[in-house]
Amino acid sequence: MVQDKRVQASAVATPRPDRNQIERIRFAISTLLERWRVPEDVIVSSTAVLVGAGTGLGAVLFIWLLGQIGQLARWTRGQVGDVVGILGFMAVAGAIVGFMIDRWAREAKGHGVPEVMEAIAMRGGRIRPPVAIVKVLASSLTIGAGGSAGREGPIVQVGAALGSTVGQLLRFSDDRVRTLVACGSAAGIAATFNAPIAGTIFAMEVILGSFTVHYFGAVVISAVSAGIISRHFLGDRPAFLVPAYPMNHVLELPIYVLLGILAALVAVAFIRLLYRTEAFFDRWQAPLPVKTSVGLALTGLTALLLPGRQVLGPGLELIGETIAENFNMSLGLLAALLVLKLLATCWTLGSGNSGGVFAPSLFMGAILGGMVGNTANSLWPQVAANPGAYAIVGMAAVFAAAARAPITAVLIVFEMSGDYKLIFPLMMTTVLATLLAEHLFSESIYTLKLKLRGISLQRGRDVDILQNVTVGEVMSQEVNTVPKDMTLTELSDMFSRTRNHGYPVLDENGKLWGIVTITDLEQAIADNRPRRTTVAEIGVPRAQLLVATPDESIGEALARMGTRGLGRLPVVDPRDPDRLVGLIRRSDIIRAYNLALARRAELQHRAKRMQLRNIDGTEFVDITLDADSPVVGKTVQEVAASLPRECILVSIRRQGKMLIPHGHNVFQPGDRITAFTRSSDAEALRQCLQKKAPSAQPVP
Repeated sequence: MVQDKRVQASAVATPRPDRNQIERIRFAISTLLERWRVPEDVIVSSTAVLVGAGTGLGAVLFIWLLGQIGQLARWTRGQVGDVVGILGFMAVAGAIVGFMIDRWAREAKGHGVPEVMEAIAMRGGRIRPPVAIVKVLASSLTIGAGGSAGREGPIVQVGAALGSTVGQLLRFSDDRVRTLVACGSAAGIAATFNAPIAGTIFAMEVILGSFTVHYFGAVVISAVSAGIISRHFLGDRPAFLVPAYPMNHVLELPIYVLLGILAALVAVAFIRLLYRTEAFFDRWQAPLPVKTSVGLALTGLTALLLPGRQVLGPGLELIGETIAENFNMSLGLLAALLVLKLLATCWTLGSGNSGGVFAPSLFMGAILGGMVGNTANSLWPQVAANPGAYAIVGMAAVFAAAARAPITAVLIVFEMSGDYKLIFPLMMTTVLATLLAEHLFSESIYTLKLKLRGISLQRGRDVDILQNVTVGEVMSQEVNTVPKDMTLTELSDMFSRTRNHGYPVLDENGKLWGIVTITDLEQAIADNRPRRTTVAEIGVPRAQLLVATPDESIGEALARMGTRGLGRLPVVDPRDPDRLVGLIRRSDIIRAYNLALARRAELQHRAKRMQLRNIDGTEFVDITLDADSPVVGKTVQEVAASLPRECILVSIRRQGKMLIPHGHNVFQPGDRITAFTRSSDAEALRQCLQKKAPSAQPVP
C-alpha cells in the first residue's frame, strides 16, 4: 500500500518538473533580453522570422499530408469502385475529423479564420497550442478525402496558433502576442499560395482590421520567411498558370460591371447558405462525428451528380486548366458546377468539418466569370474575346464580396496568376462587388460567425460589447427637470446651483417638451436675449429631440448620441413617447461599459467552468424557443424550479446579442438557450423549455 501511494505521488508530481523547466527557460530568456538590452524591434522581428519559418514548414507538412491522404482516397476508389469508394472513404474521414475536433480542439471546427479574429479581439491573441495540431490533421483528412474546402483557412489558424504559442511561452504582452498571431496568419497565406504580398495584406485587412506601421514590418518579415521556406520545398511556380489576357475593348467595362453585381449576389448567397447549413447541423441533436460524417457523405453524393467529380477538393487545378483553355465549357455545365460547388462547400463546412472558404470562393468566382465571359463572347465576340479573363476577375470579385477584403482579393489573384494586364477591370469589379455585398448583407463570411456569438467586430475590435446592456439598467431615474416657461435668469441660477449641463423640459401637463443645455443658455446670452426669455424660446423642442427607450441597448443609444455629439439623451416610455422616465448621460455610458465588461468576463468564466466539468455523462444543449414555447413571457426565476436539478443556463442568444441569464430575464420567441446538464436530463430539459408547461417541482 505504501509503495502504491509512492507510485501515485510520483505520477502526480511528474508534470511539475516539466512546468518548472519551461519557467526556467522563460526566466533565462527574459534575463538575457534584459541584460543585453535588446531593442523591441529586434525581439519582434526575430520572433516574426521564427513564426514565419515554422508556419512555412507547417504548410509544407500540411500539403504533403493532403497528397498522402488523396492518394489513399484514390487507391480506395480503385479497390472498391468509384461510388462506394467516394462515399465510404469520405464518411469514415468525416467521422474521424469529428472525433478529433470534439475530443481535443473545438476551435478547429469550420474554416478557422473567425476563431483567429476572435482571439485577437477578445483574448489578447491567445490561442491554445493543441489547435494547430488538430487543425492540420482534421483539415488534411477533410480536404484529402475530397471535402469541398480550401487549405488557406487551416494554415492561417495553424500559423496564428504557432505565433500565439511563441508569444505566450515568452510571456509577451497582449499587443506583441497579437502581432505574432498576425504574423502567423500572413505566413500561412504566403506559404500556401506562394503569395507573400497577399498574405501580408490579408493579415492587415482581415485579421487585424487595420493598416499600421506598428504591425506591418513584422508581418512582412514573417510572410517573406514563410514564402522562402515554401519556395524551397514546393517550388516558386504560381498556384496555377494562365495566359496573359489583356483588356480587349473599352466596351468590356459594362460587362465587368455586370460581373461585379452577379459576384456580390453569389457571395451573399454563399454566406447565407453556409450559415443556414451550419445552423441546421447545430440544431441536430447528434454527436459531432456523426454530423461531420454525414456532411462529407452528402458532399460525395453532390459530387456524383457530375461525371468528372469536379466539385471535390479545393478545385484550383480545374480552375487553372479551364482558364488556360479560355473556358471552353458549355453554359449548362458551368451553371451546374457553380450550384453544386456551393452545395458541396456548405455540406462540408456547415457540418463541422475543417477547411477554408478561400479556395471555394475562388472556384465559384471563376465559374461565374466563365459564364459571363462565355455569354458575352457569344453575343459580342469582337468585344469580349477572352472568357478566361472574366474568370480571373470573377475569382477576386466573389472572394472580396464574401470576405469584404478587396485589396487582398486583387493582390492574391494577381500573385496566383502572375497576370497584371487585367488590373484595371480587376480593381473596378472587385470594389463594386464588395460595396454591393456590404449593402445587401452587412456581415462578411468571417464576421457573421462571430456576430452569431454576440461579437461584432469593426477594425478588428469588438464594438458590440454595449449591445448586451439595456438603457433601463443604467439610466438615471432621478432627473432634474425645468418647466418650459422658466426664464433665463432662473435657468442660469439652476445651472450654477446643480452644476449640470442640461435638463429635460416639461410642459404644463408634465409631458416632455424638449431639452435645454448650458450651450443654449450661453448662446442666448451671446445674442443679448432679454432676461425674461423663456426656456421654450431657446431649448430644443420635442419634434427635434432624439430620445431613447428603456428596453433598447446602450450601444444603440450611444450611436444615436454620436450622430449629433450629444452628451445626454432623455429616456421615454415606449407606450407613451411623451412621458419622461429617465436620462442617459456620459457617466451612465461609462457605467454601462464596466457592466458589459463584467458580464462578458462572467460569461467567459462560466464557459471555462463548464468546459472543466464537461466530463462523461454531461453535455451542452442548445434550445431555440418558438412562439408556442410554454416558457415564453416568463422570467428565468419563474422557470427555474421546473428545470432539471443538475442544469445550468449558460447563455441566452437573442438577435445577435449574448445575454447572461439572470432571474429577471424574460424568455422571448427566438431565444437560443445554451444550457449545461447531464446527458440523461437533456430530453427533460427540452421538454421543459419547448413542449410542456413547467411544473412546480424539479425534474428528478
